[in-house]
Amino acid sequence: MLRRIKETANFIKNIIQDTPDFAIILGSGLGKLKDEVEAIHILDYSEIPHFPQTTVTGHGGQLIYGTLEGKKVLIMSGRFHYYEGYDMQTVVFPYRVFHLLGIKNLILSNAAGGVNPAFKVADVMIINDHINMMPEHPLRGKNLDQLGPRFVDMSEPYNKKMIEVAVNIAQDLGIYVHQGCYVALQGPTFETPAEYGMIKAIGGDAVGMSTVPEVIVAKHQGMDCFGISIITDLGGPDIALAVSHDEVLHAAEKAMPNVIKIVKGLVKNYNV
Repeated sequence: MLRRIKETANFIKNIIQDTPDFAIILGSGLGKLKDEVEAIHILDYSEIPHFPQTTVTGHGGQLIYGTLEGKKVLIMSGRFHYYEGYDMQTVVFPYRVFHLLGIKNLILSNAAGGVNPAFKVADVMIINDHINMMPEHPLRGKNLDQLGPRFVDMSEPYNKKMIEVAVNIAQDLGIYVHQGCYVALQGPTFETPAEYGMIKAIGGDAVGMSTVPEVIVAKHQGMDCFGISIITDLGGPDIALAVSHDEVLHAAEKAMPNVIKIVKGLVKNYNV
């Protein structure tokens, strides 16, 4: 695994010839952020040694290096999910590569189901904590001591300073944002009413099928993380609303302009 990570990192490093200030992960329906980047290099995942391939509608398959708000960024247009059949080491492979590229800051976006009664479809939630309910842990197995410690401090999974900067940006722009706890489940089924009720009961505000394994591995490597969710559907023990992936993408499309403004402001104003 370490050999493959190094080979992939060296391949990318030889092309971009620089160290990005941020890696930015585009989740379901959030692909238009890549249009805001002044691209210098665009790599299809299929061109990159050992890189997995995306299989989900709404997830592109490109790694884009360029500038955004005067900062150097590496955009991952399309992520990999455990529910696609990948093992967890494959899901988090790109984040291992980012570490060897010298990237210190990670911004992740996703689509999530809302269980907080204050949420509405197309609302934006800044993630301030998470609960991991995935069936496999990304750090299970032999520890890669070259990348991080055996036991990882998770007292601040999402960087408080980045959250503060993003909240202030949203306020200045007149964008109302929630803060809350994101719960990660395996998927690919959307949750039943009872499962939504469980998520609410254990302290979750929103639920999705990604992000948490990526943040765990990033923290293992000493990276700072910022997560932002678009609330694309609602659920609870007393709510039985049908939901489809197309509806998720539609809600993400509606909220995308606000997410783009917040992420651009964060990149511009966060001191790396």
